[in-house]
Amino acid sequence: MKSFRYFIVYKPYQVLTQFSPQENKQTLKDFFDVPKDVYPVGRLDYDSEGLLILTNDARLNHQLLNPKFAHEREYWVQVDGAITMETIEKLKSGVDINIDGKIYRTKKCCAEIFSEEPNVPERNPPIRFRKTVPAPWVKIILSEGKNRQVRKMFAAVGFPVLRLIRRRIENIEPDNLQPSGLLELSKTEIAKSLGIKL
Repeated sequence: MKSFRYFIVYKPYQVLTQFSPQENKQTLKDFFDVPKDVYPVGRLDYDSEGLLILTNDARLNHQLLNPKFAHEREYWVQVDGAITMETIEKLKSGVDINIDGKIYRTKKCCAEIFSEEPNVPERNPPIRFRKTVPAPWVKIILSEGKNRQVRKMFAAVGFPVLRLIRRRIENIEPDNLQPSGLLELSKTEIAKSLGIKL
C-alpha cells in the first residue's frame, strides 16, 4: 500500500514551482529533498514566495485545487506607492483582470493595509527601495486562485507589486519557516488544517 507524505515548505523568491530541471533557473529540487513521487499542489509564481504544499496524495491535489471547495489563501503584498482605503475597497468588491485573453471579474475578497510592517524574512535579493516612494504592505485573502491573480488585481488598481508572499492556506501557516524551510505533517494534521477529508 502506498505511503502518503505531506510537506509544507517556504518557497524562496525566484525559484520555479517544479522539480524538473530548467536551464538557468533554480527549482524546488535545489532546496528540498523529498521522495521522487512527491510534487507541489498548485503553484507559486517564480517571483513570488511563501507557503507551498508538497505531497504524493492525488486526493489532496483535487480537494485543494477544485474551485468548488473555495479554500482561503492569504497573501502579504508589498506595493509600490501609497495605497488608499478607496483602492482597498475596489479590490474587496472585485476588479476586472485578464485571464487567457478574456476579462474576468474577481470574486469579493478581504483586504486591509498593515498598520505597521509585518515580520517577514529578508528577501535575496532585496526589493528596490526608494526613499521618496512609500512601499506599504497589504493583506489580501482570496477564495480563488487564477493565474497570477494577486499581481493582476493590484495592477488593475494601479499599484505594482514589489513583493508577494503566500502566508496561509486555510489554517496552514508556515509560522517560523524561513525561505527553503520544510516541515512534514501527518495526514490527520493536514486534513484538519485544511478542513478536508483524506
